[in-house]
Amino acid sequence: MSKSKKGRGKKDSKQHPNQVNLKIVTSGTCMVCKEPCTRGMEYVEKMAQPGAVGFGVPCILTRPRA
Repeated sequence: MSKSKKGRGKKDSKQHPNQVNLKIVTSGTCMVCKEPCTRGMEYVEKMAQPGAVGFGVPCILTRPRA
């Protein structure tokens, strides 16, 4: 016999309930953005330098709608 799945629920996340997950975007995405933000434009300038290495920036415009 198999066990009942009655007691299983959602796993507790270690994230605060009001915290949002932002998508990480690259400088190419920031360059074509319709609403450029200061963080994105600073990142684009940083990536324009020769030899720059970047991992992207969190984009406030891509936060999930609730």
